[in-house]
Amino acid sequence: MQEGKRQKQIAGLLIEELNLIFQRLGLNMMHGGMVSILGVKVTPDLLEARIYLSFFQILQPALALKTIEDRAWEIKKELTARVKHQLRRMPELKFFQDDTLEHAQHMEELFKKINEDRDKNKS
Repeated sequence: MQEGKRQKQIAGLLIEELNLIFQRLGLNMMHGGMVSILGVKVTPDLLEARIYLSFFQILQPALALKTIEDRAWEIKKELTARVKHQLRRMPELKFFQDDTLEHAQHMEELFKKINEDRDKNKS
């Protein structure tokens, strides 16, 4: 389903503000690695925001995600204060681990292996 103009505007605003909040709360650097916000998807009714996070060089991404979820109320409180004049109602924040990079690397490895097998069979 195509995202509407307002959904995209709100997602852009949330990404911008969440990046600042994560820096201020020290959530962008944790467990010896880096957390970055890859994207935000807002539901058509604007009541839920799905925040996709990337965990770079974090050995236990699930633990880092849990830490962020545990502080979600604090994040939402600060976010609400920052965007209260732009939004009537603050969407519910849901955090997800974005595994797109890992998936792409896995696919790349599979293609490489297929090509190597094909080259061996030609010989």
